[in-house]
Amino acid sequence: MKLAINYSSQAAALLSQGRIQLDRFKCPDWPDMIAEASTLCPVMVHFDLKAGGRKLKNSDWEKIAHLLDQTQTPYVNLHLDPTIKDYPSIPVDTSDPANREQIADVITRDISGVVERFGAERVIIENVPYRGVQGKTLRPAVEPVLIRQVVAETGCGLLLDISHARIAAHYMGIDERDYMFQLPVDRLCELHFTGLHDREGYLQDHLEILDTDWPVLDWVLERIRTGQWASPWLLAFEYGGVGEKFTWRSNLQVIEEQVPQLYERVKA
Repeated sequence: MKLAINYSSQAAALLSQGRIQLDRFKCPDWPDMIAEASTLCPVMVHFDLKAGGRKLKNSDWEKIAHLLDQTQTPYVNLHLDPTIKDYPSIPVDTSDPANREQIADVITRDISGVVERFGAERVIIENVPYRGVQGKTLRPAVEPVLIRQVVAETGCGLLLDISHARIAAHYMGIDERDYMFQLPVDRLCELHFTGLHDREGYLQDHLEILDTDWPVLDWVLERIRTGQWASPWLLAFEYGGVGEKFTWRSNLQVIEEQVPQLYERVKA
């Protein structure tokens, strides 16, 4: 398994000085950032593509195909993220089977179009966070039964975002490990991981790893090592970044301390 981290000036400096080890930098589909990061380390591209809102038809598929080829990124990723904006008549916390069927149908159609273009073996779907009535994502999109259905019908793989799963489980009132076990982990292709913090009663990810986060990652990796789950190609530490909104969460000391711990676990 490979290890990646979000590209940031702090991570770049540490890597260039030999103070951390990485296999890839994780970048959005920004050509300038990809070019800059590629001078130091191979890059994997993570796209901001959303399934479930009927908006994928507006995507620049030629650019996406070019970036996948340029960086040798094996998968095009889609987020399962139908929102209340896409379905204004459906309550965010709906449990109505008719609503679930409608949302599943749109998600499946969106993903099937991408599968037709790239092949099922190159498409992965990412579970997103669900925060109940505090959020915008509709509950059916994070229910394991719907995610399993979509994977079975389209043939795509799973990108398991561990922190997103923990957030969704929390707001759905179920055990986070039971939640992950119910996902199609036999089709696991990629992992994402960050620290999960309670900030004024609001669970937030994309932050430094806390002592309470490591056991969850170790549990996931043990499931993979023992063959209970499929083996993903890469784990991405989604910490840090470029721009004003990342200034307070791209701490050089955090990266220098935590990336080696992640590298050791991933390579064990």
